[in-house]
Amino acid sequence: MSNDFPHRPLEFLPVPGAEMTPRARAFADELMRRRTVREFSDRRVDRAIIEAAIDAARHAPSGTNHQPWHFVAVSDPVVRARVREAAEVEEKAFYDGKATEEWLRALKPLGTDWRKPFLETAPWLIVVFAQQWGNWPDGSRKKNYYVPESVGIACGFLLATLHHAGLATLTHTPNPMGFLGTLLGRPRNEKAYMIVVAGHPAPDAVVPLHALAKRPFDEVATFV
Repeated sequence: MSNDFPHRPLEFLPVPGAEMTPRARAFADELMRRRTVREFSDRRVDRAIIEAAIDAARHAPSGTNHQPWHFVAVSDPVVRARVREAAEVEEKAFYDGKATEEWLRALKPLGTDWRKPFLETAPWLIVVFAQQWGNWPDGSRKKNYYVPESVGIACGFLLATLHHAGLATLTHTPNPMGFLGTLLGRPRNEKAYMIVVAGHPAPDAVVPLHALAKRPFDEVATFV
């Protein structure tokens, strides 16, 4: 490993061997209880919780440590209403003809349609943007690497932290999402990647049985 640039000793907190498997199992069990929610309460959520979740997400690993992301946390009800209005325009076009029959057939068990009231009801929308390029300290353009992979990992950190905090979440990706950059005033080098809806579930929230059917462990994992 090259030492041309400064390094420091790794800060690593070892876990006693007897605790490792129980800790892994407990964390896995917690994440397995996470569910996508489409019916949200308008109950208030402290900004500090959202800040903590974004703080976790910004520490995700990324290609060459360029951290090619920006998180726009939206709580303003006027802005949330505008996001919903613009998203529903795209969603209606999707359900009314842009989507293939195969795609619509895949969505049918989830019971979704073009209406997205959760974008207005939930107290927080976290719009995650992927930065295609950045800038070096001298202002010159800096290419970012492994952008989709890096931002995807950051979104995983974000979702896990929100769930751990006791919030319900939904990932929403209207297609296309260009309106989000315009609506939220983001620069040219950023492309909307995902909306993470966060809040408390509505008292009558339900989960499609289809969403609970997960492929068996032995079908998705191979040990060599």
